Amino acid sequence: MKISVIFTTYNSPKWLEKVLWGFANQTDSNFEVIVADDGSGPETSAVMDAARAQGQENVRHVWHEDRGFQKCQILNRAIVAATGDYLILTDGDCVPRKDFVSQHRANARPGFFLSGGYFKLALPVSQAITHEDVIAQRCFDPAWLKAQGMPMSFKSLKLRAQGSASKILNRLTPTKATWNGHNASCWKTDALLVNGFDERLRYGGLDREFGERLVNAGIKTKQIRYSAITVHLDHPRSYASPEGWAHNQGIRDGVRRHKIVVTPAGIDQLT
Repeated sequence: MKISVIFTTYNSPKWLEKVLWGFANQTDSNFEVIVADDGSGPETSAVMDAARAQGQENVRHVWHEDRGFQKCQILNRAIVAATGDYLILTDGDCVPRKDFVSQHRANARPGFFLSGGYFKLALPVSQAITHEDVIAQRCFDPAWLKAQGMPMSFKSLKLRAQGSASKILNRLTPTKATWNGHNASCWKTDALLVNGFDERLRYGGLDREFGERLVNAGIKTKQIRYSAITVHLDHPRSYASPEGWAHNQGIRDGVRRHKIVVTPAGIDQLT
């Protein structure tokens, strides 16, 4: 089973570099990385060129012009471009632990999508992470994070859980398994079945809407929030707005009410 890892980026070359370090350090190497670029400038291309020059030949770049927030459209372009049977979707601000791809592969089942976990980092800690910290996996060590000034809470259990303990916690967690933009996966055929992401959506819940249509199509959910882990690098979100959230919520309400499976504004609109 070939896997395609897809994540979006937009003019965040330093964060992109850290994320690519994480994918260069995976225990499972049978995957491609598709960077779905929502209109970034040349600094972003330079980061990917450098990664390929350093041996990450599996990194591909799918780009379109900057026309404002068009995350759903660039995700759809990346889905179409993906050569893998199975898609893992994450974000360009999420550094994957070294077993990230292998955990998704091990848990993939026909008729299911997987819902993974993440641990949010404060901005100073996000900025402090070096290449060596990713390679040595220090940025996933609660003790190291605490020493960098990161407050710890019960959420750090996602970083501490290993082996059978993580499987037990996946079953016991009261958190619903939803499609999370930072860490989720499905079969490419299922993504195409629902016509990909709804390109009418703005920032705020767009990933959940995709998952809600998968569920309407009969795809079941599986929780792996304690098995497949990323750390989330902090950053401002200037594109968020109450109007955008309200707009998206209206579309999501319709999806739930009418059990919509296929978005009218998805992959089949691409030219």
